[in-house]
Amino acid sequence: MTRLLFVHGAGGEDDDEPLAEEFGALLGATLDMPRIPSDDMSVEAWAGQIRRSLGASPDLVIAHSFGATVLLHVLASVPFPAATLLAMPDWSASGWDVPQYEWPTVPPGVSLTLHHCRDDDVVPFSHLALASAQLPDAGVVEHPRGGHQFDGAVVEVVASMRL
Repeated sequence: MTRLLFVHGAGGEDDDEPLAEEFGALLGATLDMPRIPSDDMSVEAWAGQIRRSLGASPDLVIAHSFGATVLLHVLASVPFPAATLLAMPDWSASGWDVPQYEWPTVPPGVSLTLHHCRDDDVVPFSHLALASAQLPDAGVVEHPRGGHQFDGAVVEVVASMRL
């Protein structure tokens, strides 16, 4: 059976659970969504849990919002073949300007796909273009609607995944 690692966003331990479950069901996958509390928002606090989960050798990795940011930090030192990143914020001076979260260089050979909904009211859609510029080898998929939680767009995300 396929194993899916889903990394939720900040404060998303509960909010992202339906999203993760929908991905698991559509992919026919066993879902692993580690619950990372938001009481410590440092990259390292989140990265430790993500590293442990990657150590369990999932078949697929999907990360949402802040979880996608930290996954990029982890992938800089623990390469994984591919990841799907949903509604990822840009932390550079062009985005939210929070240097501690800016992404490191991701090693070659890691296939990334960026997804963002035009009507996201949490992470502005403009962050997709910023991410695409910083990650020029990443695939980019725009969704006309779905908001921050990809409501009604999960089927489209799954259809675009390289399985």
